Amino acid sequence: MDTLAVCLLAFFATGYFVLAGADIGTGMLLPYLGGDDVERRLVIAAFAPFFLGNEVWLVATAGVLVGCFPVLEGELLSAQLTVVVPLIAGWMVRDAGLWLRGRGGGRWWRAGCDGAVVCGSWTVALSWGWLLAALFAGTPERTAAAPVGAVTALAVAALFAAHGLGFAALRLTGRPWARAHRLVGRTGAGRSFALTAVLMGALPLFAGPALHPAAHAADRATLTLLVPVLLAFCPLLLAAQAWTWHTFRHRVTHPSYL
Repeated sequence: MDTLAVCLLAFFATGYFVLAGADIGTGMLLPYLGGDDVERRLVIAAFAPFFLGNEVWLVATAGVLVGCFPVLEGELLSAQLTVVVPLIAGWMVRDAGLWLRGRGGGRWWRAGCDGAVVCGSWTVALSWGWLLAALFAGTPERTAAAPVGAVTALAVAALFAAHGLGFAALRLTGRPWARAHRLVGRTGAGRSFALTAVLMGALPLFAGPALHPAAHAADRATLTLLVPVLLAFCPLLLAAQAWTWHTFRHRVTHPSYL
């Protein structure tokens, strides 16, 4: 049961980085991809149908961590509190910008919401990078030192941005697509997105062993209760994700969602 619990934790974490990494990366590049208000609405419409479903993977990861590895969850969050707090704050600010952008009619209101999306996306990406720096170094019990943490955070944020760029090149049209395609270059949007998806998925897999999750698993009775429920949840999550991507598979031609 503990092996299945570890596999579920890795599965949900990998799914989050691959899927949510695309909309976070696109949000980071919003000022570059969208030259004016209409174009920025187009960029947001490219990932708006997906971001809530993508965040479910993070909620599922947290649920597995809390339920199946409660001691590890407590130790990790307390040790990395200075990184986790900005991560959650950036997540909230970004989502608030997305939800509130269409609530006001003024130009300054929309500009402020766009700024919230960009700043929140960068904060989330940099925070993940700083957190992963400690895990890559094998020291989850303390926050990564400034030089190593900063370099790793910038590298991970750059990977988020590259992943979002490939996603944008697959989803956008018009001038925003041209800007994305200019940076993707001869690699091609599909190959670029596939490559960055592999790299994004590798991040939690390389970081995970530093946590020694199997050694921190909950008792057998708890795992026997939770793991079958989580396994039953996986097909539903995959089906919902597949339906969403199939429904919104076409390129975005006008600002629609949100």
